[in-house]
Amino acid sequence: MELLADKMRPTKISDVIGQEHLVGKNKVISNMISNGRIFSMILFGPPGTGKTTLANVIVNELGLRFRLLNAVINKKEDFDVVIEEAKMYGDIVLIVDEIHRMNKDKQDILLPYVENGKIILIGLTTSNPYYKINPAIRSRCQIFELHSLTVNDIKKGLERTIPLLPKCKIDDDAINRIAYLSSGDYRSALNLLEVAYYSTKTHHITLKLVESINNKPVLLGDQNGDNHYQLISAFQKSIRGSDPDAAIYYLARLIAIGDLDIIYRRMSVIAYEDIGLANPSMGPKVRACIETCEMLGLPEARIPLADTVLELALSPKSNSGICAIDEALSLIEKGSTGDVPKHINSENNPLYKYPHSYPKHWVKQQYLPDNIKNVKFYHACDNKYENGLNRVNEEMKK
Repeated sequence: MELLADKMRPTKISDVIGQEHLVGKNKVISNMISNGRIFSMILFGPPGTGKTTLANVIVNELGLRFRLLNAVINKKEDFDVVIEEAKMYGDIVLIVDEIHRMNKDKQDILLPYVENGKIILIGLTTSNPYYKINPAIRSRCQIFELHSLTVNDIKKGLERTIPLLPKCKIDDDAINRIAYLSSGDYRSALNLLEVAYYSTKTHHITLKLVESINNKPVLLGDQNGDNHYQLISAFQKSIRGSDPDAAIYYLARLIAIGDLDIIYRRMSVIAYEDIGLANPSMGPKVRACIETCEMLGLPEARIPLADTVLELALSPKSNSGICAIDEALSLIEKGSTGDVPKHINSENNPLYKYPHSYPKHWVKQQYLPDNIKNVKFYHACDNKYENGLNRVNEEMKK
C-alpha cells in the first residue's frame, strides 16, 4: 500500500522537480554534489516542494551514511544512537524532519557533534528558520529556501509518472486541473492522481472524474506554516499600500483558512501602526467590528470584516506613532535615560507649573531630562487630522 508519492521520490538530482535555483546547472547544491562535499543545512519551504526528496537525493548521490529522524516523534534516545554511530564511523548525515519542533534536550546533545563535523545535519521545515529555529542550530547551518512549484513543474512531474501506472489514460484537461488544484504541492498532485486512477475501473482519468474527487485548490496557509505568515504579511502590506482589492483578496484567503483570530489581531495592529493619527477613529471601529463578528460568526462575519478592511485600506496613513515610540525605545536602550527634571518629579513640587492654571492650558516648561531636552521623537505625517493637531502644537510653542 505504498503511496505513489513515495514510489516516485527521485534518487538523482537530475530527476528533482523544480527548485532550479538550487539544483540547476552550476547552482549551489548541484555544485556541492559535483565537488563531493556537503555541509549542515536547513531546507525550508511550503509542503510538497521537495525538502525530504532533496535531502535523500543529496545523500544518495554522494553515497553517504545517513539516518532520518523526526523532531517530534523520535525520542532523545534515538538521537543518542545516531551520535554513537557518528563516533563509530567518523561521521554521519542526520536528516531531521520538522526541525523547528526540536526541543532543547535534543539540541544540546547534537550541537557539539554538528560543531565538530561528526554529524552533518540536514533540517527540514515548513517554518521560517529565522523565526522558528534555535539560533544555536541555525548558526551552524546554511539555509536554503525551496519555492512552491509552478503548474508547469507539476505537469512535468505528472507526465513522468503516468506511464508507470498500468493502462492509465488521462485527458489533457484533467492533467491541467490536477496541477492547478495542487497549488504548488507536488505530493498533493500525486495523491490526487493516484486516487483518480483507482476510482475508475477503466483507469481513464477525465476532468469530470478529477472534479468529482476534488474541485477545491489546496490552501497553502495552515495556521502553523510559514506560508500562513506570508499571507498575514501580504494582508497588512496591501492595507498599508492602500490597495483595497488586494486587501479583500488576502482577507478572503485568511477567512477560507478559518483563522479569524489572526485577522482580528492584524486589523487591530494595522489600525494603530499604519493608520494611526491619520484616522484615529479606526481603532474603535476595528474593535466594534471584532465584537460584531464574534456575535455573528461565519459566514455572516465576512460582511463587517470586508467593510472594515476596505475602510482600513482606503484610510489615509500615518506611522508617526510607531516611529515615535521606537525612536524613544532605541534611545533608552542605548543608555540615554537621564534624570526626571526636578520641577516635575512630584505633584507637590512648588516649581511645577500646573498647565490647567494657565490660559489654554499652555505653559513653557521642560519635561524631558536635561541630556535629551532638545530631542524630537514625534514627527507629524501629512494628513488632515495630524495637520490640525500640529497647528495647535506650533501655536502653543510660539
